[in-house]
Amino acid sequence: MRRAWEKITGGALAIAATRALLASPAQARQHGAMTLARQIGSAFAPLVDLVYPPRCPLCGTGIAAQTGLCTDCWSELVIPAEPCCARCQRPFGEGEGTDGTICAPCLASPPQHDGIAAGTLYNDASRRLVLAYKHGKRIALAPLLARLITARLPACGDRWLVVPVPLHRVRLWRRGFNQAAILAQAIARQTGSDLLVDALVRRKPTPILGGLGRKARARALAGAIAVSPARAKQIRGASVLLVDDVLTSGATSEVCVHALKRAGAQKVVIACFARVLDEALDAAGDIAGHEAAPQNAPPQNAKRPEIAPRAPT
Repeated sequence: MRRAWEKITGGALAIAATRALLASPAQARQHGAMTLARQIGSAFAPLVDLVYPPRCPLCGTGIAAQTGLCTDCWSELVIPAEPCCARCQRPFGEGEGTDGTICAPCLASPPQHDGIAAGTLYNDASRRLVLAYKHGKRIALAPLLARLITARLPACGDRWLVVPVPLHRVRLWRRGFNQAAILAQAIARQTGSDLLVDALVRRKPTPILGGLGRKARARALAGAIAVSPARAKQIRGASVLLVDDVLTSGATSEVCVHALKRAGAQKVVIACFARVLDEALDAAGDIAGHEAAPQNAPPQNAKRPEIAPRAPT
């Protein structure tokens, strides 16, 4: 207990010393709260590990800390790599593209967004993480998923304004939480960005979009998502990071991007944990042949993804 108290008091002193370097009192308070929370978490981590021994959330294997996966499960994740599309960051295969190359889907239909930052490409391992997080209600996985996303974020000259994809109130009531909002909160904490949970509102419930064609998806989403009038001033001129857990067809995110751009957002980058490539939407299979990654560290970049299972809705 004495050592824990020393860590907490030391964190408080560090907070006081840093406040003078921050631009505003609001930033100082935010930084102080985040730093103190980290110090408290670090101080009591050994006690938590004693009561709840660290386990890999995918396979249950014992690991060193509560913050990652085991070596085998890390190696199953596929991280988007370069070369990639200059507009949407879709990874190319070896020899298929160079810096500045634009992929065929973006050439055929130029996107409204300003890039996609995907933590992983969708496969069986990422699918199991998403299912555990969203449908298994294991929201403690959010920091892990967020770290994989933030590692892929492009540089931002200004502070990001982090905005989650909204849920309709009926679905929010049934599920109990908005998985995109919790993920956005973790990203904002890790990057020191501003969080605006209610920037977008879903005006009407929409059906599950999986299996629908492009026109059917467009009809289902017409008028469904808009910028909250109370938040329009904060959106105007901002660099927005639009957060969701899985990016499948992109229909919902496209509507969100359109609403944000209409409200005056300077740029909108889509951030997701798992990105489903077009060829994986209606197919099933496994991704194999990845090199093992160090325990509790992100795996090596994958060059050419295979077909992945259908994404959960």
